[in-house]
Order: sequence, then structure tokens, then C-alpha cells
Amino acid sequence: MSSFVDFVVPLLNHLLARENWARERLLPFAGQVACIEGLPFPLTMTVSDTGIFRSAGADAEAAVTIALPADAPFRLLNDPSSIFGAARLSGAANFAETLAFVFRNLRWDYEADLAAVIGDIPAHRLAKTLADGVAWQRSAAERLGRNAAEFATEEAGLVTPARDLAQFARAVDQLRDDLARLEKRVSRLAA
Repeated sequence: MSSFVDFVVPLLNHLLARENWARERLLPFAGQVACIEGLPFPLTMTVSDTGIFRSAGADAEAAVTIALPADAPFRLLNDPSSIFGAARLSGAANFAETLAFVFRNLRWDYEADLAAVIGDIPAHRLAKTLADGVAWQRSAAERLGRNAAEFATEEAGLVTPARDLAQFARAVDQLRDDLARLEKRVSRLAA
């Protein structure tokens, strides 16, 4: 468990190192403890007096608890900013709001980190290749989903198409109206 925390806290601090605005927002909460649940292990950390995080003991009293949604790993890949929109926050409202804002707006400039290792031009090309690959994967997943939905509705008949349901609903409404008119005629004849 400590190896997980020892990996995540320095990663968060690396992201915070380039973002003065984030450290400044965290400074008023120095000494407060936040616990993030929903990861492989709960992540308990304290805001330091420089606006970065330190790992806190598991027995530390959390001022804020952030419970991530069960689909957080998928959201991280598809839409990272939506994770905190779906998370449940409890504890000190102003600290929770600040943490959510900081986490939602932190961005990793992986191209700059790559440039420090392999140079500017190769890093830019690799970052573009990675971005194109991610866009292609996302597009392929969307196409696969549309094709699966079309197969389920059109080819296999597993799901009734919306147009057939609408047509059935209109037929039921028509039958109801016809039955109401028939009841009125029968009641007039019986009178």
C-alpha cells in the first residue's frame, strides 16, 4: 500500500510543480488531510506549507474524503475531468471545493517531460503520434459501439428499434381511442 502512495504523491507534486496557481489555491489549507477512496488503496495525504502534498498516515483524521466513482479508471482514459463531477465529497466544503478544482484543472505536460529526455522535436512528434493514436482509438470505440447497436437492433433483432416502438405506441393509442368511441356508441344504444 505504501508503494502506491509513494508513487501517486510524487506524481501529483510533479504536476503541481509547474502550476503556481494550484499551489497558491492549496496554501490556505496547509496541514489539512484529504483522503481519496476508490483507488486500489485509499490515498491519504496532507497539504504542506508550500502547497504540495505529503503522504499522511492511515490513522490521520481526514478533513475531506473524496469517494471516486466505480468507473473512475474508464473515466480517466475517456474524460478525466468528469471524474470529480461524479465523485462524492464529504467534509470541509471549502477544502473539498478547492481540491476538486485543482484536480479537475491539473494537466500533465508530458511533451515537456519527454523533451527533457529526448529533445524538443522528437518529443513533439511522439506526443502528436500519441494524440493521433488516442483519437483513433476513441473513434474506433465509438464506431464499434454504433455498429454493435445497429447489429443488436437491425440484424439480430435483440433490441426493438425506436421507430418500431413508436409505431406500436401509435397503434395502441389508436386502439384506445377506437375502443372509447365504441363504448360511447354501445352506451347510447343501451340507453
